[in-house]
Amino acid sequence: MISKVQFQKEIDYIIANAIREDVGDGDHSSLSCIPKNATGKAKLLVKDEGVIAGISFAQQVFSYVDDSLEVEVMIPEGSKVKYGDIVFYVYGNSQSILKAERLVLNAMQRMSAIATKTKSFVNLLEGTNTKILDTRKTTPGIRALEKWAVKIGGGENHRFALYDMIMLKDNHIDFAGGITKAIQKTQQYLQDTKRDLKIIVEARNLDEIKEILKCDGVYRILIDNFNYEDTRKAVALIGDNCLTESSGGINENTIRNYAECGVDYISSGALTHSVYNMDLSLKAV
Repeated sequence: MISKVQFQKEIDYIIANAIREDVGDGDHSSLSCIPKNATGKAKLLVKDEGVIAGISFAQQVFSYVDDSLEVEVMIPEGSKVKYGDIVFYVYGNSQSILKAERLVLNAMQRMSAIATKTKSFVNLLEGTNTKILDTRKTTPGIRALEKWAVKIGGGENHRFALYDMIMLKDNHIDFAGGITKAIQKTQQYLQDTKRDLKIIVEARNLDEIKEILKCDGVYRILIDNFNYEDTRKAVALIGDNCLTESSGGINENTIRNYAECGVDYISSGALTHSVYNMDLSLKAV
């Protein structure tokens, strides 16, 4: 997994690039009609219900745009919210508040939607030992925000990107000439490059699981697109040799059944690629 320092760099890149994209050479709508030194107050208004996420990010955006802006948080990150709730107030230069408005809303609306969906999956897993994971099926350029939202919703992060964990999927295995060759080549690569990366290997059937178990150094086996019966058999075969992860089209209707098969993790791309933004507004007070 990436470090906190690396993660913060990703957040910094997102803010800088988003402001560049949105503001360009100036917010001329505000510059044209609002005095430079005018001050004001705005509230973040909820017009929906779910789990609120992105407050800390919003604070960073306001600070980036104008470090004199002050934010008063009324509802903590990760709380359940309903229509009419006020999440925070922001005070300070009116032009600065408006310059930050769209990025704050775009990010918080999406992060809140992801946190809400994640929380619903977490609730469905209550009473089991299974944790929900995100994937790399994220919106290009804002992966850090989406994975942050998953954590706020009570989920766990999978690898961040291609560089912080090795995941040998079906194409890697086929291109490498089979499971054993793929694992052996990977272990040699890690030794040659002096890298310490965990290895996850995808299995398409029970025979592939048996082959993976003959190899040392596998951190987790990805039990991909198995039915319930074969998932239970896979978990029994793997035992305590390594961790287990189910994936492949698992949804709200099937997630509990897969968890009850005994897997350690369930990964779902739907946490980040199939959500509808929470309705939020930033309104002058």
